Amino acid sequence: MKTKTDTPSKFRFPILFIAMLAVVAIASLINARLSGLGPLSVVVGIATAAAGLFVYTHLSRRLERRPSVPELDRTEALPGLLRGAAIGTGAFVTTMLFIGLFGGWGHFASGSFWGFLTSVGVMASAAVNEELLFRGVIFRITQNRFGTWIAVTLSAVLFGGSHLLNTGATLWGAFAIAIEAGVTLAICYAATRSLWLPIGFHFAWNLVESGVFGTTVSGATGTAHGLLTTTLSGPALLTGGSFGPEASLIAVLVCLAPIAYFLRKIKRYNLIVRRSAAQS
Repeated sequence: MKTKTDTPSKFRFPILFIAMLAVVAIASLINARLSGLGPLSVVVGIATAAAGLFVYTHLSRRLERRPSVPELDRTEALPGLLRGAAIGTGAFVTTMLFIGLFGGWGHFASGSFWGFLTSVGVMASAAVNEELLFRGVIFRITQNRFGTWIAVTLSAVLFGGSHLLNTGATLWGAFAIAIEAGVTLAICYAATRSLWLPIGFHFAWNLVESGVFGTTVSGATGTAHGLLTTTLSGPALLTGGSFGPEASLIAVLVCLAPIAYFLRKIKRYNLIVRRSAAQS
């Protein structure tokens, strides 16, 4: 029976989407303004990530009338984050090794430990809040309504398209990140029904990219704060150009491996949500 406090079902997704979009925007603004605080940047980043988790959990329960939020099950947090971080680290390091193998390494110089700490905070905030928005809201709800494949396509296109707003963005870069992150992270979520593994993957990939190698992340200038300062040289298809290594063809090919692995798991355990079943 509907009560006066119930939110009509047609408004639940828009409200949750707009709320999490606002969280992403506000967190990005706060992290950008306070990025020069060294160790405090870590605190700011973790705080904005925690705020996103609170807003998502609270609104999911209230708007969707769910007694719990299983995709953020605390018992799965540590193993999911560690597993995701291992995969994300391995994928990006492999990408850089292949770029170097094909002659894409230009120059390495020492970077800044404080820059690394800044990257830890910024990337923790971005990974958590972007995963809550794109996988927790857009993918999860679309999958429940229209099935897995429509949800993968929609969330990947929107995720790639959102990166066109960055200063060094390119159409190829947006397409590449739609595949290597949009599709990969959606498939990771579909296979685990948990946001922790995609968050760990997302965080580790970005942290190694910026906080370790000191390369541009997703075409966003000013994100290269790392233990190293890495200059890549060669054709954009190899190095990613102004967008950063994520726009390298190698990065796309490397990410096909986790996509294939988790797709196999989805099919083995029959985790695909069919459109007909989702609409019934």
